[in-house]
Amino acid sequence: MSDVIKRAGSQRLQRSELAVPATSAQFFAKAAAGAADAIFLDLEDAVAPARKDAAREAAVTALRDLDWGNKTMAVRINDLETPWAYRDIVEIVAHAPRLDLILLPKTACAADVQFLDRLITMVERDIQRARPIGIEVLIETAMGVAHVEEIAASSPRLEAMIFGVGDYSVDMQTNDRVFGKVNPDYAMDSTGAAGGRSSHVNDQWHFALARIANACRAYGLRPIDGPFTDYGDADAYRASAVRSRALGFEGKWAIHPSQIEIANEVYSPATEQVAWAQQIVDALDLSNKEGRGAVGVGKVLVDMAHYKVASRIISRAQVISSMQQSKGAGV
Repeated sequence: MSDVIKRAGSQRLQRSELAVPATSAQFFAKAAAGAADAIFLDLEDAVAPARKDAAREAAVTALRDLDWGNKTMAVRINDLETPWAYRDIVEIVAHAPRLDLILLPKTACAADVQFLDRLITMVERDIQRARPIGIEVLIETAMGVAHVEEIAASSPRLEAMIFGVGDYSVDMQTNDRVFGKVNPDYAMDSTGAAGGRSSHVNDQWHFALARIANACRAYGLRPIDGPFTDYGDADAYRASAVRSRALGFEGKWAIHPSQIEIANEVYSPATEQVAWAQQIVDALDLSNKEGRGAVGVGKVLVDMAHYKVASRIISRAQVISSMQQSKGAGV
């Protein structure tokens, strides 16, 4: 694998990642002008087999000719078991200088990422590409979840992991009809002290999400939540995003433009969070200066663990503000 990449894109903002079929050129300009932090042009599931070559050419043309502003641009190639993957990788890397990331679907083990890394490296050397390409992977199979830690450690090009709930549902044989939505069958039924019965719905994807989030944080990657196919149910999409945010995820796919603003809001620190964080930093800075260490803030004892949380919230808010300012300036 490459030893020259030091996770150059580790600070990318990826609150929302919009899916755009590479064969839908009529959507390109709108996507480029929209509010998504990241966009991936899809050569895989959204493209019929007969149009794979045309989709690849369209993606190259779009990345070469359109102004995508300061968005992170990715292409989801076809998976490595298909006859299209090799040409997807070579032609996209060789002819799309605006490309930031290759999105590898159905990643099952470290060797998948290492193969992609090596092939990217060979093409980059051949064309003397100045700006190296990163990798993000879809964890969407039982095998991928089983190997998530070794995948996370597989390559310095790797920047992000995405939970692909659709194909994972297929692999787990859950028979879900709406991918990403809570299944009411996965519920706990109980009898209360007074004899009454009650139930509550659980999140059947918690295990996979938690493993992905933990692997990402262990190896310095961005954990990104995947698709929510019922784009007409904004409240359920928001609830899904809030749950993954609580596990440490920092962004989510948008399979429809209506989901972008929700993702951007959910994965941004709220105003009151930033105010709390600044209060914590100020209080502990003063306390440490006076040699006292931990201090009470609002009847809660806070220490350096709180300081780290607060500092991270402030830093993320600053990154978001900087990106919004550069977009407004036309950068």
